[in-house]
Amino acid sequence: MTTSLLNAQVAWMMHPQELSRAVNALSGDLIALQSHVMRRAMGIPSDDVIQPNADDARFADPVWTDSASWDITKEWYLAFTRRLQDMFFETPGLSDKERRRAAFWLREWLNMVAPTNAFWTNPVAMERCVATNGESLRQGWANFQRDMKAKNIQMVEPDAFTVGKDLATTPGKVVFRNRLVELIHYTPTTEKVKAMPIVIVTPWINKFYILDLNAKKSLVKYLTDQGFSVFITSWKNPGEDLSDIRFDDYLLEGVNEVVRVAAEFCKQPKVHLVGYCIGGTLVSTYMAWANKRFGEDKVPVAHWTLFTTLTDFSHPGDIDVFIDEACVGALEESMAKKGYLDGTEMATSFRLLRSNSLIWSYWVHSYLLGEPLPPFDVLFWNVDSTRMPQAMHSYYLREMYLHNNLIKRDKLTIAGEAIDLDRIVQPLYAVTAEDDHIAPWKQCYRIRKYVNVKAPVRFVLSTSGHILGIVNPPAKPPKRAYWIAEPERNEHWEHWFERAEKKPGTWWEDWTAWLGERTGEAVEAYPAANRKYPALADAPGTYVLEK
Repeated sequence: MTTSLLNAQVAWMMHPQELSRAVNALSGDLIALQSHVMRRAMGIPSDDVIQPNADDARFADPVWTDSASWDITKEWYLAFTRRLQDMFFETPGLSDKERRRAAFWLREWLNMVAPTNAFWTNPVAMERCVATNGESLRQGWANFQRDMKAKNIQMVEPDAFTVGKDLATTPGKVVFRNRLVELIHYTPTTEKVKAMPIVIVTPWINKFYILDLNAKKSLVKYLTDQGFSVFITSWKNPGEDLSDIRFDDYLLEGVNEVVRVAAEFCKQPKVHLVGYCIGGTLVSTYMAWANKRFGEDKVPVAHWTLFTTLTDFSHPGDIDVFIDEACVGALEESMAKKGYLDGTEMATSFRLLRSNSLIWSYWVHSYLLGEPLPPFDVLFWNVDSTRMPQAMHSYYLREMYLHNNLIKRDKLTIAGEAIDLDRIVQPLYAVTAEDDHIAPWKQCYRIRKYVNVKAPVRFVLSTSGHILGIVNPPAKPPKRAYWIAEPERNEHWEHWFERAEKKPGTWWEDWTAWLGERTGEAVEAYPAANRKYPALADAPGTYVLEK
């Protein structure tokens, strides 16, 4: 953090002409702002010089506009914030990555010093204190002490939900378990199901039940209600004893095994395979590996789907500020002491990427306003973190993020095979999200460039972000929309977007129609468990409950 900011400041001092132009631009804002201050001070109506961003909820209360004093405070803060951020994004003499890193840490500091974050510069907090006779501050202090004990600014109460009772409630059975994964088969809800099973590989960065939050939001329930036979992975929460687990192990003991079990369970030669986030990166690796290991015709996957998945890590979004040789080396040194990366460390990094909404909003509402934490199921899932095995995570950071080797022909050797994404010929349905800051959609789009030209690709861009773009059930009236079209192999994303059709609602409906055409005839519904693969536990299983 310190090095990035100092480097940017030194770079500006070494480019005095560019610095002079930037200061002149700020001066223009300040002159306009001074005129605005004068008019507001004299009670003359005046439009704001700088408007907060549409998604900036910090200044949403009318007092920030109606009161001249607070409006002026807001405008001064926004003026300096905007110009400083623009300056750091345009720092001369630095690489693109160095500029983005300096701008990121500057933004974190500017977010921290916002007037909304201090009691004496937050009129809403002061009004609440007066209205409650100080009760809001008393409760805020109690909330602060609660979080000090937890060593974290909490977003949801730890006992707000119970997995298996309030969340992950779709009936099913664990039909397979090894040291890395449990495989859950969901109880069918229709008399007949499509013959070919759907196998969903979830990310092991979080628990699987983001795809089974409750009956209204559950993707797996939606699929079973549409007449599909659905399997999902629930990954082990590894401890020190699994520190030597490798990326290869997740492929062989994870994806390869669950594909085999699901195919045998349903007595089908092939399955439809789905991967989400890092689970999608693993699935992409598996598809390249399987085409090399088994040959194109014998791959046990007929077609596949990716949800918000990176395969080209050249521009991985905001998370790139944490990725360089020094950061990865420090992280490896930390993991070596414990044998894993603690889930709270990764969760903190992701919260920093959206610090206003995921940190400072809770600071204000919990401590300054004294409000209770909202019982929000997505937030509960978000803080139900998992650990990363040392060997696997080090490999993933270095080979994918640092060196971007997945897209390079035969550069990676996985489970004994040199892999190449160009060997993948199976049809692909790829879903991305417009506001995804973890897997930017324009980067996810590049999967079309790397899979074989013979592989048909249907590409979807959903509104919303990394989670709600995927957890996107049908609603009336529709809450969201999506763009959809089949891209050519070397077609630029701008050309694809220009001709893509925008549809209201959820892509779930298009996806199930696409699946329905490819998953075979309807057969008698498979039982949740059978003689060869008896029930080892009821869904949601045991691994998901491990802390």
